[in-house]
Amino acid sequence: MKKYKTLILLLLAAGAIDIGRYALYPDIDELKEVRPVPTAFMEYREEEWAEENREKEIQHKWVSFSQISPNVVKAVLIAEDDGFWNHEGFDVKGMEQAIERSLEKGTVAGGSTISQQLSKNLYLSPSKNPVRKIKEAIITWRIENTLSKRRILEIYLNVAEWGDGIFGIEAAARHYYGKSAKRLSAREAARLAAVLPNPIKYDPTGNQRYVKNRSRIIYKIMQRRGVVIPEYQEVMTPPKQEENTGESSEGNESVIDLFGETAPAELSPTAVETPAVAEEGAEGNASSPF
Repeated sequence: MKKYKTLILLLLAAGAIDIGRYALYPDIDELKEVRPVPTAFMEYREEEWAEENREKEIQHKWVSFSQISPNVVKAVLIAEDDGFWNHEGFDVKGMEQAIERSLEKGTVAGGSTISQQLSKNLYLSPSKNPVRKIKEAIITWRIENTLSKRRILEIYLNVAEWGDGIFGIEAAARHYYGKSAKRLSAREAARLAAVLPNPIKYDPTGNQRYVKNRSRIIYKIMQRRGVVIPEYQEVMTPPKQEENTGESSEGNESVIDLFGETAPAELSPTAVETPAVAEEGAEGNASSPF
C-alpha cells in the first residue's frame, strides 16, 4: 500500500511540474517580434499525415496586419469572439453558454476566446483533456498580459487553420478565392469565418447548409453594424460602451447567440433582417463600432 501511495504522489508531483512549467515556458515575449511558425498544430497535422502515409505539405504565408482585409477581422471577431475587446482572455459568459449547450445536446461545445485558441494552436494540441485546458489557461493569461490586442489578432489570423494543411488567412484566401487576404470581400470573409469551428469538415466555398447559414448571419451582423463600407481605422478601435436605455440593442448578437455551434435547418427571417447598408459583395469596413 505504501508503494502505491508513493507512486501516486510521484505522479501528482510530475503532473504539477508539467503544468507549472507553463508559467515560465514558452517565452511569450518573443511573440512581440517573432513569427511563431511552425506551430504545434502545424506539426500535429504533419505527424497525422506521416502516420497515414499521406504526402502533403503545409500551405502557409505570413502577412502583416495591414495586409489583411478589415472584413476578415470583423467577420472572425463576430463569429469566434464577440467580446474580444472587453475581456482579458476569458469570456465567462461565453463559457457558461457553451456549458449549457453541452448539457442540452450531450456534446462538447466550444467557448474559447481567440486568445485561448491562439494558445492552443501555438503550443498545445487539439486534445480536450482537463490538463491541456489548464495549460491553455496559463498560456492565455500570459499572452493577454504580454501582447497587444492587435498583435494577438495578427498572430491568430496568420496561424489559424482554414482547411487540411491550410494555415493562415493569406494561404486560405489564395487557396479558396485566388486572391490576397487584403482583397477579400465581406461575403468571402464571412464564409471563411464560418468554417473556423471545424475547418477540416467544412469548405467555405461549398454548399454545406451549416456554412451557408452561419456565413449569412455573420454577414448580416456585419451589415447591421455598418461594416460593409470603406474605412479601416475603426477595426482596431474597441467598441464604445452603449448607454443603458432599458431597451434591447439591435446588432449586438453574435453567431453563437443566434444558433450556437449548430446551424438550424431554417433561419427565422426576423433573426437576420437588417437595413441594406451596401451592395452585396462590397468590400471595406466601417467607422462606427461593431
